[in-house]
Amino acid sequence: MLTDNFQRKFRYLRLSITDVCNFKCEYCLPDGYQCDSDRDFLTLDEIRRLVAGFAATGVSKIRLTGGEPALRKDLPEIIRAVKQTPGIETVALTTNGYNLTKKIEQWADAGLDALNVSIDSLRPEVFQQITGFDKLNEIFRGLEMAEELGIKTIKVNSVLLKGFNHNQLAEFMAWVKNRKVTMRFIELMQTGDNQEYFAKRHVSGDGIKQTLLQQGWIEKIKHKNAGPAQEFSHSDYQGNIGLIMPYSKDFCDSCNRLRISALGKLHLCLFAEQGYSVREWLQSDEQLDELVAQLYRLLDDKTASHDLHNQNTGATTHLAMLGG
Repeated sequence: MLTDNFQRKFRYLRLSITDVCNFKCEYCLPDGYQCDSDRDFLTLDEIRRLVAGFAATGVSKIRLTGGEPALRKDLPEIIRAVKQTPGIETVALTTNGYNLTKKIEQWADAGLDALNVSIDSLRPEVFQQITGFDKLNEIFRGLEMAEELGIKTIKVNSVLLKGFNHNQLAEFMAWVKNRKVTMRFIELMQTGDNQEYFAKRHVSGDGIKQTLLQQGWIEKIKHKNAGPAQEFSHSDYQGNIGLIMPYSKDFCDSCNRLRISALGKLHLCLFAEQGYSVREWLQSDEQLDELVAQLYRLLDDKTASHDLHNQNTGATTHLAMLGG
């Protein structure tokens, strides 16, 4: 298994398949997608070989991200190829939900196990203000369809934003009371292009955590393939509440994920100084052993923690680059 110099084991890969996004979220791409790099994204065959290589190291969970991964017309084929890879137990997808009602049936048929949808407010007018689109009610219908189709795990992600949604916990709690979904609040992270916005809108998730504990919510034990979220359950609620707090103490101690960009670069951290191309080892099935050996070599460069506390955001200009 892939293990770094700090004895952290990596069972989880976040694989970006495009950096293009059609939303204009205030905290990520306020001016919309800017085509400032070569759009020569990983092909289906390259993705198949890449996933086989990671599976050979013990990775068992793949999350497909973007940008907006649903903008790739071959997404169902990608899901199917990943799902059919020996050793891969879970195929997850993170999406903004724009095409959810039109595409979720195809994704479910291809073998999708888990779905994460970004919804930063339950209020349609606030959702539109943040994203630039009046799509909230349609996305809700897509979530209902996903549940009816038997998607095992459904989560909703909301970036905490001062002045927009940081004081709407009661609304979100009421929303999960009778829904088998996990509502996750993610602290806004500083990137290369959002310093002023970060200073204005960042709010800690610790206040929400304390409120949950005071109201009888209990922190759940993490599955070995789980991400960094702290998740809480309550006997009176069908759904769960999660918190992702990258500025909290010891956040990186339980890191179990690696990232591949849509151009085939390995990023050892969301905020690493650089990515390492592995694309040259994805050109034939006979290169599997070379790819695996390269992954083990590159992991030696993984550091103990990100450096966000010192406002060092590394090479991450905006979150759409690597899907967060």
